Amino acid sequence: MNILVIGAGKSGLSAAKLAKSKGHNVFLTESDKSKENKNLTSQLNDLEIEYEFGQNSFEELKKFDLCVASPGVPPNAKIIKQLEHADIQIISEIEFAYQNLSSSPRIVGITGTNGKTTTATLLAHILSESGRSVKLVGNVGTPLSDVVSEVKDNDILVVELSSYQLDRIDTFRADVSIFMNITEDHLSYHGSYEHYLRAKWKITSNQTEDNLLVLNCDDKIISSIINKDIESIDFVSGGETFETNAKIAKISLSHNNLDTMGGSQKNGNIVYKSQQQEEEIMSISNVPLYGEHNLYNTYAAVVAAKYLQIRNEDIRDAVTSFKGVQHRLEVVRDMLGVRFINDSKATNVNSTWYALNSFEGNIVWLAGGSSSDNDYSVLEQLVENKVKYLICFGDEKNKLFDEFSGKVKCFLANSFMEATLEAAAHSKSGDTVLLSPACKSFDEFVNFEHRGDVFKEVVNSLL
Repeated sequence: MNILVIGAGKSGLSAAKLAKSKGHNVFLTESDKSKENKNLTSQLNDLEIEYEFGQNSFEELKKFDLCVASPGVPPNAKIIKQLEHADIQIISEIEFAYQNLSSSPRIVGITGTNGKTTTATLLAHILSESGRSVKLVGNVGTPLSDVVSEVKDNDILVVELSSYQLDRIDTFRADVSIFMNITEDHLSYHGSYEHYLRAKWKITSNQTEDNLLVLNCDDKIISSIINKDIESIDFVSGGETFETNAKIAKISLSHNNLDTMGGSQKNGNIVYKSQQQEEEIMSISNVPLYGEHNLYNTYAAVVAAKYLQIRNEDIRDAVTSFKGVQHRLEVVRDMLGVRFINDSKATNVNSTWYALNSFEGNIVWLAGGSSSDNDYSVLEQLVENKVKYLICFGDEKNKLFDEFSGKVKCFLANSFMEATLEAAAHSKSGDTVLLSPACKSFDEFVNFEHRGDVFKEVVNSLL
């Protein structure tokens, strides 16, 4: 088979390697010349994978039997349109890897605008601590294609799934799917909020009545889907339905919302309700993660773990010992009574809303970076009530300053380093220095991990 792989990032390279290992003829095309380097081309040459950088050749597209598109390749890209015109199937790396699994592992797929990584990492931790063989893959960092050859029947795959990855699945099916929440994001890729939602909903498109779909029924959009009140979603036209064949489990912070199986809280405890009984799993006070949103993440992981028949005591011990996810409300240091929190993964306004809501007050907030027309007005009340000092940096610093300077003391930093040092210098015992940028990192950094690592390095160097 002749296979075209678009994109030389982590997932594209992984898919190309997998395709070559299966005996296919592979051609990798990458329009960004800057991604070409000696290490990458050396790998491709060693594997005898043909490639090009700095362009997408269109002349011979019809010779390909299949295209595997990397997550970052938008639907309106010229090469995608050309492939569609040539009637060549286009799938995601997740779908390609799934089609090449020779074993039958249990699969948990997790999506949502926010909370995917924490939920996936927590669930993998619970499963591992209970003695199960688990692999954490997907959008969390390791492509599924990287582990295809290692997967055995008794493994459990925990797969974090972005809307990009789900948009081009065909046969991928998870035994348990988790849909955490949905807010406006990635609209430049999907074109509209509706298309974004429909891409996310594909997580359950191939599920059967033997599978489970876990839904956050406190989320406005997801609640409308559950209650078949589709017309209340103002961006969905024609009252179209969102169907699933899977059993539905709900998670909610209100026990009253749990009319079927799922997870909630009652009398200060995390409660799991099955079709037969209701069980108290653990005290909410023993959940080590900050914020209400992390209760949703924990409930979802608990429901999935219970469905996979993990014992209550194993769930309780694992949740209690969980250290969280790097760059997501990560405690960096407590110095002279000041907590330094790295939330660099908060690359959108909604994520930062959750972060600000996770602390009582006295927040020294670092925000900024590059933006996609962010609307900061939704943060106004939280900022007025909880933030004592806002330090603005990056391309968005002037917009942030203009938005909040009339409500809270603000500072315009010339660099991220200056912003971090300013926060440290003007905080005192009882304060929380919170890096939660609400913006992407590409103005000054390679990615949000790079930004978070620099923040941690500076904070840990403070005397």
